[in-house]
Amino acid sequence: MAKRSVGLPFSRLLLNRALKNPMGAAYHGFYPSARTPNPSLLGRPFCSTSTPTAVRHLLAKLEMEKHLKLMESDSDEKLIDVNRTRNARQNGLEEALTLYEEMVGSGIFPDVVTYGSILYGLCKHGKLSEGKLLLREMGKMGMNLNNVSYTILLDALFKAGKVAEALMTLGCMIVRGNNFDVIACTVLIDGFFKNGQIKEAEYLFCNLYQLNLVPNYITYSALIDGRCKLEDINGAESALHEMEEKDCVPNVITYSSMINGYVKKGLLHDAFKVLRKMVNKNAMPNIYTYAILLDGSFKAGWQDIALDLYSKMKQGGLKDNVFILDAFVNNMKRSGRMEEAEELVAKMASGGLKPDLVNYTNLMDGFLKSGKVSSALNLAQEMTSKNVVFDIVTFNVLINGLFKLGKCDTGSIYSAMREMGLSPDLATYNTMINGYFKKGNWKSALELWNEMKSRKLVPSAITCNIMINGLCEAGRMENAIDILKEMGLMGLYPTSTTYRILLNISSKSRRADTILQTHELLVNMHLKVDKDVYNILISHLCKLGMTRKATAVLKDMEERGFIADTTTYNALIHGYCISSHLKRAFMTYSTMLSERVSPNIETYNLLLGGLSKAGLIHEADDLLSEIKKRGLVPNACTYETLMCGHCKVGNTKECLRIYCEMVIKGFIPKPRAYNMLIGYFSKMGKMKQANELMNEMQTKGVSPTSTTYDILICGWCNLLKMPDLGRTLKISYRAEAKRLFIEMNDRGFVPSESTLACISSTFAAPGKKADARMLLKSTYKRKRE
Repeated sequence: MAKRSVGLPFSRLLLNRALKNPMGAAYHGFYPSARTPNPSLLGRPFCSTSTPTAVRHLLAKLEMEKHLKLMESDSDEKLIDVNRTRNARQNGLEEALTLYEEMVGSGIFPDVVTYGSILYGLCKHGKLSEGKLLLREMGKMGMNLNNVSYTILLDALFKAGKVAEALMTLGCMIVRGNNFDVIACTVLIDGFFKNGQIKEAEYLFCNLYQLNLVPNYITYSALIDGRCKLEDINGAESALHEMEEKDCVPNVITYSSMINGYVKKGLLHDAFKVLRKMVNKNAMPNIYTYAILLDGSFKAGWQDIALDLYSKMKQGGLKDNVFILDAFVNNMKRSGRMEEAEELVAKMASGGLKPDLVNYTNLMDGFLKSGKVSSALNLAQEMTSKNVVFDIVTFNVLINGLFKLGKCDTGSIYSAMREMGLSPDLATYNTMINGYFKKGNWKSALELWNEMKSRKLVPSAITCNIMINGLCEAGRMENAIDILKEMGLMGLYPTSTTYRILLNISSKSRRADTILQTHELLVNMHLKVDKDVYNILISHLCKLGMTRKATAVLKDMEERGFIADTTTYNALIHGYCISSHLKRAFMTYSTMLSERVSPNIETYNLLLGGLSKAGLIHEADDLLSEIKKRGLVPNACTYETLMCGHCKVGNTKECLRIYCEMVIKGFIPKPRAYNMLIGYFSKMGKMKQANELMNEMQTKGVSPTSTTYDILICGWCNLLKMPDLGRTLKISYRAEAKRLFIEMNDRGFVPSESTLACISSTFAAPGKKADARMLLKSTYKRKRE
């Protein structure tokens, strides 16, 4: 049975009750020092507040007062025990608990400060149930539970995602008559934001002055961080401006939160402006600030800027940490440079950095995505030898990769999990179900779906989306609709992913009314209409060239308060380029710049494609210069688009130059790029060079396509038409054409009409060419069917 969720009305009721009796904060004016945050890289939380540190500082202050009182009363026995407890808190939780039992056994009952130290230790080590019991025991003993004790527990519960328990603790705090101080309010604001209770966080912040509390820089940092994570960048900017107007000085955490917000939105220019601003104000960036910017720069394709930033970080005396390693490994993983990634991990490890579980998991994921199973398994053995314990996430990454490559089945997975003492979770089932769908085995996927429910595992929206997508691709629309209905019965609503899956299906009709009907259907099923949903709808309409409909959707989106971002503008530019409205595409690009939305490399690739399609190759070269001026690095798609443009206007020398530059930069061309060059050499009669290119593409792991074979076969056949061709060469050319034709057939490719014509004219006996061509056409017609 699903847990009952605590709704917003209950939390609002608690806050209203607190606000009816506002008093000055117990420790008003106490400004705790901030602890270093963790940026949101690879799912790690970016905590902008530092209440636990604040509480520790407060505890230390109160403990000192306690010690002075004890010294004045000459209670040596109590002084020794309290000091021992304090030392134990520093040395280890277990020792602290042992000493606590000794104190109680000796008839010495700790005071609220000592209890607070133990409570903090329990919460820090994730022992929240024990922490709640301890707080209850303190209340039973008649202790005056202060805000510090409640704040410690509240902070821990919110961070563990236990909102209902946090609100119950908040209710107890209010019932006991405790008054909110700025530290408690900061914890609540941060906790509400982190757990999706946005209205409550904003409501509490707006009512701080009613509590006679003045927000400090930590409170503002929590507000800014919360708004940034919601991509409310305007709200975050407004909070920062208000903070500065009130002479509340932002620190490195505040600025890092802003940078994180800009990076998430793709506004890297603004992120670097904040970096320059914080340096000018002597709030020097820390390792986490650099990690955020490095990761964002790599994702945007700003390779040179990222490396320059890393160099400045090292010059500033900052040492690499696991987040920096994450940024580099993820970048190399995206471009398939796994050998470099492995070397980097080894280099940083030899320099004293200890890679953590997330680093190893990322590296393993990269190996598996590159098809390097042996490297992934070797890494798993290395982790075991270094006592890096697998968790369910790492295990799921491993089986996901192996399953996709067809290297394991459910039986071997269950066996391996039992050996590791792990139980399959939702992610495990998601991986296996998805794996079966990839193999085309929808029946086994349905069996796993039923097995999961029989084990009392409640499917998530992700599981449902995998099922709906797999069943749709298998043509099992009735089963997919059944899953969609079942989602509603389980209290799950369609997500943006569900929306994308079903819009992909409806888009195959190439009718706007069908697409919009699907949209309305899912909205009626309680789909949350947000910017992502609008972007998906605009993108699907634009891919079909329906830019007028897409513009109408954009207008509706803006009227609802959603601001167009890079994804929105890219979709519109794509639509205009498809429908050959190049001027409108560039007008959209100009609007994008005026609205301070940063274009990414995809934006420019779309524009380059439009220019190349129109034969405006000089304008395309000018745009390439602008790309480089903006600090963006051309990717494989950029080079291929330019190659296509130059080939189209017959500028083969420039096409070859771009190809060479692309290869030197480490990019592996796609079949389309190879086919362009092979086509050029075939046309020129340089079949030896054409064959060499085909061999090169296979060496680099790029499989030839049907078009590759069509070009080469026709090229060799055309050479046979040359006058005065010697008998030896004729035999050689015919043999090569025949070899390629057989190889093409073995690979399951169907020759084009022109290839069939070439083969029949080359190999048929005199006077039998028409019959040979008819026979070949009928053979491959059956094959197509």
